[in-house]
Amino acid sequence: MIENLPKYITVVFILTTLATLLFFYAALRNSKNTRVKTKSNIIFLCLVAWLIIQAAISLNGFYLDNKTIPPKFVLAVAPPLLAIIILFMTKAGKKFIDSLPLIHLTWLHIVRIPVELVLYLLFLNRAVPELMTFAGRNFDILAGITAPFVAYFGLQQKNFSKKFILVWNFIGLTLLLNIVINAILSAPFAFQQFAFDQPNIAILYFPFNWLPAFIVPAVLFSHLVAIRRLTGRNR
Repeated sequence: MIENLPKYITVVFILTTLATLLFFYAALRNSKNTRVKTKSNIIFLCLVAWLIIQAAISLNGFYLDNKTIPPKFVLAVAPPLLAIIILFMTKAGKKFIDSLPLIHLTWLHIVRIPVELVLYLLFLNRAVPELMTFAGRNFDILAGITAPFVAYFGLQQKNFSKKFILVWNFIGLTLLLNIVINAILSAPFAFQQFAFDQPNIAILYFPFNWLPAFIVPAVLFSHLVAIRRLTGRNR
């Protein structure tokens, strides 16, 4: 864990990760597919196991050896990204994602608010660069702030058009990709491009490695599912 970091920052981030997990579990439990509902507990336990594995790896200092090519951190991001690709490329995967309720996946984006607040606190404690915060190049908090309005007024009350919700998802996806690219290029890997004076070291430590290993993939998945459904690609 990061030395001399106030414990409340760690606690807030752990709670944020758990909130992301529960939002996703709620989507599983409210699936239109009976089989998905039946297996929701198994999927939930698999996700818990993934978080535990990532916690154990990071607490062991595995990711601190960051000069290898490719960096060892690939083991944190490659499995969830591969899982997303498989879901969108296979028939069974498409049936799974098309059964998930968009309203629950949209509510999930609220976790982007505490994530951005934690990133700012990490910046103040010299664990991430300013460019990764809303004081720099990261405007991802806007997606978190607007998510409740899109979920309630757009998907529940149906006051917003599908086109409006689709555009919101594309904007949210762009905001996500922006911070992901900046975070990767400011991390202390061999290909680092930004923030040499204060690199992004937080993701190498528990529990902040859960951000790229779980929270970011969950947010990415939610946007991709919504875009697929709203563009009619599930037909």
